Amino acid sequence: MTLLPITLACGPYDRTRALADGRVRVEGADLRYIQLDPEEIFFRMLSYGEFDVAELSFSSYVLTHLADGPFVAVPVFPSRMFRHTSVYVSESSGITSPAQLAGRLVGVAEYQLTANVWIRGILEEYHGLASSSVRYRTGGLNEQGRLEKIPLKLPSEIDIEPIPDGATLSGLLAAGEIDAIYSPRAPASFEAGNGVRRLFADSREQERQYFRDSGIFPIMHVLVMRREVYEANPWLATALAKAFSLAKNFAYQELARTVALAVTLPWVREEYEASVGLLGDDFWSYGLDANRHVIETFIRYAHEQGMLSRRPEPEELFAKETLKSVII
Repeated sequence: MTLLPITLACGPYDRTRALADGRVRVEGADLRYIQLDPEEIFFRMLSYGEFDVAELSFSSYVLTHLADGPFVAVPVFPSRMFRHTSVYVSESSGITSPAQLAGRLVGVAEYQLTANVWIRGILEEYHGLASSSVRYRTGGLNEQGRLEKIPLKLPSEIDIEPIPDGATLSGLLAAGEIDAIYSPRAPASFEAGNGVRRLFADSREQERQYFRDSGIFPIMHVLVMRREVYEANPWLATALAKAFSLAKNFAYQELARTVALAVTLPWVREEYEASVGLLGDDFWSYGLDANRHVIETFIRYAHEQGMLSRRPEPEELFAKETLKSVII
């Protein structure tokens, strides 16, 4: 049997490790797993389409898909994360609550980043901070020269400008020249302790309460195939969904181990059990049905923030072969 050679670019996750090491196979495919950080995967996939299959920013996928873009998604979500922990403020700003961000200068590496869509939506819906009340400044977080990977046509009421050449968001925040940063990656100035702190000192409890209120564990990344790969091999969408689900189950099993810890944390089993108690057994769920509310909320936020001209139905975003499964 001839297997279809497939390149997959994905991060170094426990939930995909069984794919990387060969314990789980993709039916009908000869998989080459290329382990890279998300920023590099996104840049190379969006700029050059270098990989057959890759994880991709959920926001970038939705934006390109609505423009008849080059990718088709499978409802597999390699990255999810609560984002209260991703709002950083300058000590000199005096900001202690989300409402105080109104009228302030807030740095974002890119307006369209998935994490930033969630942050703006959460701060507006649950903390009363209108996303248009903030003045956004874009640029590289820790390195100079970053630009939006996807051109945006935003409403005129959104105040957004690039930072000066030669500057970084991290440096501007440390100097007090901007008041805050929304960022999935911690600014270098925060890591170095240079007058930068998180807005939510109790971010873990804030995030737990957010889940209790919303039922949402935010999706960050989605699995995509290049459209020509999908159209030539529509069976691959289901094969990928099945393989990623099997690999994720290996990760759950390792977290629940009692005979010897598979993860280098002393109370990992207790943390796993606490997560199950709050979020449910399959808290890192794949598939459209289990994630419909999360996806609909993200689409609503992106539309309200001026990024989408219309609100697509969730079914539009995924390969049709993955929307139903066989029942025996």
